[in-house]
Amino acid sequence: MEENNLFESLTHEIYTVSRLTAEIKDVLEGEFFDVWVEGEISNMRNPSSGHTYLTLKDDSSQLRGVIWKSAMRGVKFQPEDGMQVVARGRVTVYEPRGDYQLIIEYIEPKGVGALQLAFEQLKQRLMEEGLFDEKRKRPLPLLPQRIGVVSSPTGAAIRDILRVIERRFANVHVLLYPVRVQGEGAAEEIAEAVGAFNKLPALGPGLPEVDVIIVGRGGGSLEDLWAFNE
Repeated sequence: MEENNLFESLTHEIYTVSRLTAEIKDVLEGEFFDVWVEGEISNMRNPSSGHTYLTLKDDSSQLRGVIWKSAMRGVKFQPEDGMQVVARGRVTVYEPRGDYQLIIEYIEPKGVGALQLAFEQLKQRLMEEGLFDEKRKRPLPLLPQRIGVVSSPTGAAIRDILRVIERRFANVHVLLYPVRVQGEGAAEEIAEAVGAFNKLPALGPGLPEVDVIIVGRGGGSLEDLWAFNE
């Protein structure tokens, strides 16, 4: 009886390690190609490649994850060890080691919006750099003669600014530096405009220095206004 059982077991299909791993890969990646996972970040690493490697864990288990550099560009806040997050991604299997991991395509902090957290992190970083120190602040001129405006040339904000200036100070000169005020690339354009106004006298003969710069746009959601935080 024992010999028969042994013979029957030997007739069963025997997988190679590679084949079994490949079939597991097919099952996992086919079943978990778009999942949301909640957990605590630990063992986070940011190598020079620009990718972010981390572990998501709870009380009983852990799951390795990676955020590729291209996806990391869209993450507004800075993930940190100990942070509770919700991540969306797909499960993949790395066949040479037989490991599985989560390729994270979107991540947000649990319980607080990503932009709000990013704003708080940014304020804290700038405060630690001393950029909010009262000694760094410059007094506003009582009666500016030349005002630089960084805004959209077609938005409601520039019309309001010009209307108020004309009503209160008819002889003030206004120089507009047109920029996008939301969306991809807006933050870079706004920063470039501020820099250009600060360098204005050095850019060419006859270019006047502005006394004050207004950087603004109309109202909007936190997402709409985010370029001004950046």
